[in-house]
Order: sequence, then C-alpha cells, then structure tokens
Amino acid sequence: MSRSTALMASTIAFVALYLGAVLALGTPPGVNDDGATVVQWLVDHQQAVRWSTWLSTLSAPFFATYAVLMRERLARTAGRFFLLGASAVLVLTSLSAWVLAGLARRPDSLDPATARTLLDVSAYWGPTLTGFTVLTLGALAVAGLRHGRLPRWVGMLAAVAFVEQAVETVTVFGRSGFIAAGGPMNTMLGAGLTVVTWLVAGIAAARRPAATDGDAEPAAT
Repeated sequence: MSRSTALMASTIAFVALYLGAVLALGTPPGVNDDGATVVQWLVDHQQAVRWSTWLSTLSAPFFATYAVLMRERLARTAGRFFLLGASAVLVLTSLSAWVLAGLARRPDSLDPATARTLLDVSAYWGPTLTGFTVLTLGALAVAGLRHGRLPRWVGMLAAVAFVEQAVETVTVFGRSGFIAAGGPMNTMLGAGLTVVTWLVAGIAAARRPAATDGDAEPAAT
C-alpha cells in the first residue's frame, strides 16, 4: 500500500470511527444537570459508553497514522507542529474517555456528587484541547495559504477553524449554556469544524506528493 493510499484510508477510517463513537454515546447529561441525573444517565447508557469507548479506541491508531503521514505532506516546521498538536489531541482524548468509561463501570454504586464532579473533569477535555487543535489547524492554514502544500481553499477552511478554536478557549470560563465547558461550542461547533477540516485536509494531502525536511517550502499558487 502506498503512503498516499494509507493516508486516504487512515483519514476516512478515523473520522468514521469517531462519528460512530459520538453516535453510540448519544446525548450526555447537560453541564447543569444534577448528580442524580448524571447517575441515572450512566445507568441507562452503560453499554453505550462502552461501545463509544471501544470505537474511540479503535480510531486511535488510525488517527496516529494520519498524523504521521500528514507530517510528511507538510513542509518543515508546519509538519512538526501538526504532529505535536495531533499527538496531544490523542492523549487528551484518551484521558477523557478513561474518565467516562470508569464512571460507567459501576454506575449503581456512584455517589451523585462524585459522578457530577468527575463528569465535569471529563468535560474540560473540550477547553483544554483547543490549545493543541490550534497547532494542527495553524499548520494546515500555513500549508495551504503560504506553502502551497494543500489547496488554498483547505488553507482558508483551516484558518476559519483556527480562529474558532482560539475563540473557544473562553469555554474555560463558561458555566452554562453554549459556551460552558463541555457545552455545544466544544462538542458540536468546535469538534465538528475541526474534524471536517482534518478530513478534507487528509483527503487533499493524499492526492499530493510528500514534503521532506530538505525540500524548499514552495510559494502558494
């Protein structure tokens, strides 16, 4: 299998498994739901959490493959920043999944206040992740808009996603509603825009030759 084919396949695979994990989980408790509601949700969705965690685990090696191969497609520093950001995303996503899967292991024995607190810990995956997604998105924006390693429209999409993720850092302070940590800005707008950007960048990059550290960084056309 060529590297271009491997990049295309890993891109599609990790996105498909990620979407499967999201759909399997369903709608988690809201940020302002009380502990009793959280516990009841965990009781009702115990198996769903396991399926979601399993699909997320399966997506990890595909995302890692995607990150390594994308690093080859991006010139010099941009590629290094992309790989660094993607590696941190992989680690933080795994940590968040650990917390949720652990809560769903024995939900009948959970203290409501403890369940609510631990779910809040997991929810801060969203705000903290933005510090690393911007590394990947910034690298894609530079690759498309300056170096010509990606189509210009992909670079523009990455730039939009970069700005959204930078703004999304304010969810660290959010306590309720759209901008709450773990709220729709994290889980729907930000996650959706970022994953779509990664997807189209991976497909576009698979159709172009890899860059090497010795390559000159071509000007955008």
